[in-house]
Amino acid sequence: MPYSDEDKKSAVTRLRRIKGQAEALERAVLEGVDCKSLLQQIAALRGAANGLMAEVLESHLHELFGAPIEGRPPTAAVDPDAEIDTLMKTLRSYLK
Repeated sequence: MPYSDEDKKSAVTRLRRIKGQAEALERAVLEGVDCKSLLQQIAALRGAANGLMAEVLESHLHELFGAPIEGRPPTAAVDPDAEIDTLMKTLRSYLK
């Protein structure tokens, strides 16, 4: 999946943040933190992971469907970017 250097740095930063959240959750479990706090930490971790997953999937869809296919004329009736945006809005609503 093609990423610019800036995109790669952003993804690594997000992954490190997710790793930190997972480590904090592990410590909280070992320390016997109350369930409400654990659920909040799990929700934050899930949100971070889902956000990154959606971003990577969107990039993949643009790469896969956004680029013209060799030998096939572009169709004016379908805007791949608009179709991908619609799909991603639906996916993000499910991930929340």
